[in-house]
Amino acid sequence: MLAATVARFMPPQESAHERLRAYLHQTRLLGSISSTLYYDQNTVMPAEGAPWRGEQLALLAGQLHERQTCDAYADLLAEAEAELAVAEQVASQTGAMPQQRRNLLLLREELDRERCVDPNLVSRLAKAQARGYACWQEARSSSEFERFAPALQELIQLRREQAAQLAAGAARGGADGAGAGRSCWETLAQRFEPGISKARLQELFDPLRRRLPELLAMVAERRGAPPPPWELAEAQQERLCHDLLIGWGWDGARCQRSRSPHPFSCTLGPGDFRITTRVVKGLPLSSFLATAHEWGHSLYEQGLPRSGDHWFPWPLGDATSMGVHESQSLFWECRVARSEAFARRWQPRFAEALGSDPWAREGRGSAHGFWRALNPLSPGLNRVEADELSYCLHIVLRWELEIALLEEDLPVAELPVRWNRRMGELLGRIPASDAEGCLQDVHWSEGLFGYFPSYALGHLISAQLAEAMEHEIGSIEQRVATGDEAELRRWLAGRVWPLGRSVDAEELVRQVSGRPLTAAPFLDHLEAKLERLLA
Repeated sequence: MLAATVARFMPPQESAHERLRAYLHQTRLLGSISSTLYYDQNTVMPAEGAPWRGEQLALLAGQLHERQTCDAYADLLAEAEAELAVAEQVASQTGAMPQQRRNLLLLREELDRERCVDPNLVSRLAKAQARGYACWQEARSSSEFERFAPALQELIQLRREQAAQLAAGAARGGADGAGAGRSCWETLAQRFEPGISKARLQELFDPLRRRLPELLAMVAERRGAPPPPWELAEAQQERLCHDLLIGWGWDGARCQRSRSPHPFSCTLGPGDFRITTRVVKGLPLSSFLATAHEWGHSLYEQGLPRSGDHWFPWPLGDATSMGVHESQSLFWECRVARSEAFARRWQPRFAEALGSDPWAREGRGSAHGFWRALNPLSPGLNRVEADELSYCLHIVLRWELEIALLEEDLPVAELPVRWNRRMGELLGRIPASDAEGCLQDVHWSEGLFGYFPSYALGHLISAQLAEAMEHEIGSIEQRVATGDEAELRRWLAGRVWPLGRSVDAEELVRQVSGRPLTAAPFLDHLEAKLERLLA
């Protein structure tokens, strides 16, 4: 009787599911601390802080890896899997709890992957990334690739080791196939695009390789004189960026914007969303378009399904893939901020900020001239500043060079020469310096090999999702013309953002659009837009 009475007042024993959730919450806290240090490193940290920051990040990376691979965690995950199996058996329905099953499957795959990698390699990678970033900043500022080359060589070697360990683990059955039968580059790319292969990318990118140079040649014949140069004061650029964000749902209680050498978006916690931009002399629209791009990333992060017991801190609440992530940023930058309707609404604001109207001499009026300024249609050297027409060729360049560095033994010292030659072949431009060429992106300074194709995939996914959006709610241009961008956000919040990691990128596209991902919608969009721009 006493035991029964005591039991009534004892708190119920936590389930394995609840204990696993608490464990994952602590892991997420550690990860967010690492992200906060990374954000600080890229925004306000003084250059002399790099060595110490490298040690901080290496320490956290080691602790995170240990938490994600230790026996205690593996046992807890196994308990949760067994608990779910019993619950489903009791319910007599294998589909009774699909969310928990998907979460546990993703966690099991990640555990198997992490256990393939030597903890010492994790620490060495974190330190090498910190050194690489510092060396890249110095080399880029002086346009001396030789100052970055040793750091890049080290990162290539470490990533090769990582890929080899993942492949060996997959061969033993200790991973989810992250390395099984895949090349070094493909193995590294899985963390960004699960299931991607070089063959699938060839299939998607070949139409771009064929058609984009043809369109560039056509534009070169028809575009006429370039628009007159103009410049906008930094304070005015800041004000216009602020106004754009306010109109697109910015919440100062949850969001913050800073400066960094390379624009990016970063989520530091459930209510802490950061973006960065930069002001580039001679490119008065750079900061504005970068703000649109990075805010698209942040909107996606804010819209992911991260509330409720089954979503946070579970992996189902994470981004589907980097390609889907890029599709959201490119949608807001290219389909909205570079649209004709947007140009007509915003041209008066830019003219007011300038105190003049440099587009008034355009044959079709100021609004059309400003639209052309938003879409320069001239292949440039810089990926971040590239328009829709040339952007994907920048990605093809980087993808080819990554494979050459990782799998074809291209000497690091030869990278600038190979970069310049291939840039000339693809875009008809040759950089005058390494800063304009192979040092322009931050990604290789962090060893992020396998990331770049996500940018081009983002263009393709964005175009196909935009087609589906217009089929359901009508013309995007008409929505933008009336300032109803909120309706575009509502559609994405209902159809794309809630899917999280319940599907992979290609499944998401098929589910939302009703057909497999192809390059056709993107190329169709480009050709229709060019006809209007060049008319």
